[in-house]
Amino acid sequence: MSRIGKLPINIPGGVTITVGDDNTVIVKGPKGELSEKISKEMQLTIEDGVLSVKRPSDAKQHRALHGLSRSLVNNMVVGVTDGYQKNLDIVGVGYRAQMQGTTLVINVGYSHPVEVAPPQGISFEVPAPTRIVVKGISKQQVGQVAADIRAVREPEPYKGKGIRYENEHVRRKEGKTGK
Repeated sequence: MSRIGKLPINIPGGVTITVGDDNTVIVKGPKGELSEKISKEMQLTIEDGVLSVKRPSDAKQHRALHGLSRSLVNNMVVGVTDGYQKNLDIVGVGYRAQMQGTTLVINVGYSHPVEVAPPQGISFEVPAPTRIVVKGISKQQVGQVAADIRAVREPEPYKGKGIRYENEHVRRKEGKTGK
């Protein structure tokens, strides 16, 4: 039995979950609304404020979908109640970020500043010139936008300059003369 799939999902107050005919799950909460299409083979049942996911058999495909379906629904519930955020650090002399309206402007050693417009449902914060916070209710979207920002200037292995996730360890290399 899947250890993740069999865990029940507690539905907090203020959150409503509706399951459509084609297994489309819609989660509404205080921060917004998310929807996701779950495999038709998984059975979703809501009883006494608890949602549980059941699988029809122990086939390999059903076991794989069991934990995935439960995680997708749980991430939506957490997203509409608490939200998600990713923190990015900028390392390098003269490297910095700033907000211009809702657009994030990043100066990381190129001949021009890089402007990143937030997609629908995502917001940026710059608490310090070397720190970027990406916030939103969709875990997948927050992670993807943070990865896109990091890809503007990935951390290099010699001096460690670039944009990295908070607490990310960058493996350092010795230079040509290091023996």
